[in-house]
Amino acid sequence: MIKIKEILSLLEEMAPLAYAEDFDNVGLLVGDPKTEATGVLVCHDALESVIDEAIDKKCNLVVCFHPILFSGLKKITGKNYVERSIIKAIKNDIAIYAVHTALDNHQYGVNKIFCDALGLSNTKILIPKQNFIRKLITYTIPENAAKLRNALFEAGAGNIGNYEDCSFNSPGIGTYMGNENSNPEIGERFEFVENEEIKIEVTFEKYLESKILKALFKNHVYEEVAYEIYDLQNSHQNIGLGMTGEFENPMPEKEFLLFVKDKMQAEGIRHSAFLGKSIKKVAVLGGSGSYAIKNAIQSGADAFLTADLKYHQFYEAENQLLLADIGHFESERYTKNYIVDFLRKKILNFAIILSEENTNPVKYL
Repeated sequence: MIKIKEILSLLEEMAPLAYAEDFDNVGLLVGDPKTEATGVLVCHDALESVIDEAIDKKCNLVVCFHPILFSGLKKITGKNYVERSIIKAIKNDIAIYAVHTALDNHQYGVNKIFCDALGLSNTKILIPKQNFIRKLITYTIPENAAKLRNALFEAGAGNIGNYEDCSFNSPGIGTYMGNENSNPEIGERFEFVENEEIKIEVTFEKYLESKILKALFKNHVYEEVAYEIYDLQNSHQNIGLGMTGEFENPMPEKEFLLFVKDKMQAEGIRHSAFLGKSIKKVAVLGGSGSYAIKNAIQSGADAFLTADLKYHQFYEAENQLLLADIGHFESERYTKNYIVDFLRKKILNFAIILSEENTNPVKYL
């Protein structure tokens, strides 16, 4: 048997909650993680009809893309669709877990899924995440350097782009003198010690800080560990919103939009004026992406696919790229399939079910 919390750990492996935007509400929204899981229903939106489906299919964990609870509730009386879903979930002991921007920001998440659906290659993050990288600097004796460095790597430090186990190491001279309460590894109390040390520098994603420090203290030989942590201005090239990719063979604008309509099963596409140029490089951002129009232009994209564009925002294309709104649900269409595939590979012989409910609130005539 498997507990809900064990499944949640796998979901955090797929989409670390620390990747989510500050405004978002991700993770376990309803339910007791210590409960034994009976099945998982994966959906786009955890509406009341989806909770009914979970009850019918004996699933007590609903994994949704969009959080059904986004802002605080002062009363839960069933007066709207959010409250009705929450009440039904609680009454039937059903847990609800949301991934949203934690998966949006992942390099293999929503926007990579979008790119893959279109057959785009050479993919890169459109808006790399800022203020997410920190640097640890510490000092130890040469005999301890390899063990300590490897422990930091094991804890997740030293990953830069396509490389891992990255560090910078420089020799130097360290000094110290312990007081009456000290218990120095080298030297005696009240003795001035001057010895060779190695300065180790590693970067890490900030959400790993407690794990990094635990490894540091556990594997360092000194009684008092000297270390420094800095926030870096570097952007994180593998975490962020949106993505760019390229077609092997460019296609005319109208042919491109018809291709997108077919691949993303869009019932309608609103777009800016045709510019009379072929589409090779494409920027995508699943969901509401008007804020990224300038980023798409700066990336050199020939087209930008997103959703929820307002009238005046189409002007922001500035005749520099083709801007297309393919629909919010449509741009994230294959996300729940990705989650199901991920969980089925991790948990064998267990009910991981793709919801049959179409929760797209937008209909077309």
